[in-house]
Amino acid sequence: MSWSQVFHTSCLVLLVHLLCLEAVPISLDKTKVNQPEDKASEPPPSDTGLHYDRYLREVIDFLEKDQHFREKLHNTDMEDIKMGKLAKELDFVSHHVRTQLDELKRQEVSRLRTLIKAKQDIEGGNDMAVDHQALLKQFEYLNHMNPHTFEVEDLDRLIKSATNDLENYDKERHEEFKKYEMTKDHERREHLKSLDDEGRKKEEEHYEEMKKKHADHPKVNHPGSQNQFKEVWEEADGLDPEDFDPKTFFKLHDSNGDGFFDEQELEALFTKELEKIYDPTNEEDDMVEMEEERLRMREHVMNEVDTNKDRLVSLEEFLIATKKKEFLEPDSWETLEQNQAYTDEEMREFEEHLAQQEEDLSQKASDLQKQRDELERQQEQHNQQVLYYCNALLLCGIVIFDMS
Repeated sequence: MSWSQVFHTSCLVLLVHLLCLEAVPISLDKTKVNQPEDKASEPPPSDTGLHYDRYLREVIDFLEKDQHFREKLHNTDMEDIKMGKLAKELDFVSHHVRTQLDELKRQEVSRLRTLIKAKQDIEGGNDMAVDHQALLKQFEYLNHMNPHTFEVEDLDRLIKSATNDLENYDKERHEEFKKYEMTKDHERREHLKSLDDEGRKKEEEHYEEMKKKHADHPKVNHPGSQNQFKEVWEEADGLDPEDFDPKTFFKLHDSNGDGFFDEQELEALFTKELEKIYDPTNEEDDMVEMEEERLRMREHVMNEVDTNKDRLVSLEEFLIATKKKEFLEPDSWETLEQNQAYTDEEMREFEEHLAQQEEDLSQKASDLQKQRDELERQQEQHNQQVLYYCNALLLCGIVIFDMS
């Protein structure tokens, strides 16, 4: 199993499984199952969404080249990883790998310093001295006090930061989506206010028509149910639904062959369901909402099937789930249009926040205008004083000239 793929899904628990587990070989009936095409090469790992994703992947790539580290990883359990024991094995990694890790860290520190400088330039602080050490403290995934060498503390920080950030990533995505939906609704309401009665009526009728068209779609199967997987089996895999076999299905859709469904592999299974609801060519269908629906489906299946909460679905977990009543006789699935992303209270607070922001901006604009008016007044006063003294000097010059 590729550690890079695993680490991107869960930087904590999955380390335990690396090199320990392999995909279970499955005997396929070649008369019924189309053999998947041989892959010329393994696809590149999915981006974790972390701002230090490239650094994370490069560290992993170098570490897994070291035989000693791979062997220790083979026998490491979750608690040892949490306690930082795995990170201590860095002391026994080969000099060649350590040298490469040192260079990676120096490049990453340089990248962060460049970002800090760019941010300062944008904010107009070109003439200000930059305390890079102080600003680097915000990047907790490396030890900024030692920018030259990659040490045990750096690996420990990287594992803990990536684990925590990945766990919070979905939560942050939900919050961003909620803000997106509230902003969209707020802008629609503000647009309505700008219209006359007739225009407002037409706009509201069009809005309701789009909502109705979006809701008019084929039945959506419950994510992770037998009906949903059978539909993928038939339409995507081209197989007879009567021959549906959970073990074979798992093998076919474990795209990297590591014996697990990771989050990306699970989300790929929902494409057929999402296509029932969303079409990028339709005005009424919002692709941002489609990605939120995909996330909801994946989280639901993970919560139901991933019993050890390692953000992976093993073959064993999958087969156990297929024997449950929920798999065979699932409840109906409520899509996003049936579940508003925010409450009325949240919308009220959001609009109050926007109103406060607008008021603050208006006050700042007013203050700036007053400052400008005051500067112009002072400049005018200064000009008058200069003119007065010039006239006075000129008059003195004339008097002196006459006296002479």
